[in-house]
Amino acid sequence: MIDTKLDFTGLLDLSDDLAALSKAENRHVMRNATRAAATIFKDEAVKRAPVRTGKLKRNIVVITQRDRNGGISSGVHVRGTNPRIGNSDNKMKAGNGKNAFYWRFVELGTSNLPAVPFIRPAYDARQEDAASAAFTVANQAIDEVLAK
Repeated sequence: MIDTKLDFTGLLDLSDDLAALSKAENRHVMRNATRAAATIFKDEAVKRAPVRTGKLKRNIVVITQRDRNGGISSGVHVRGTNPRIGNSDNKMKAGNGKNAFYWRFVELGTSNLPAVPFIRPAYDARQEDAASAAFTVANQAIDEVLAK
């Protein structure tokens, strides 16, 4: 289970500022903030990913989605998996350059292959940096909107 002990002390001030924005401006701010945090995790995961052909590193990307309630979430995604169910996408061919379905075998290991974790250590190493980046980007975006 992921141990999330991030410091959100500036959240009340940020919440007050977000309330002053329109819905579209609010989404824009949150999208930029969540992408900034996810990009930090992505960069660290790319740095830690094992290299054989480079395909795994090229397929670690940041995705941003809107949930059913209109909220924004961004995260690190390894292409070749179906993001809704988390399983490998059987329709993608192994020769496809955008299919690194095997990342979970590298991360978790198999009965014949020892685990070489790179996603989890990236998350653990950069939690505080990602939270501060999200707050920084959100505050800058809010200031830009309010300055108009």
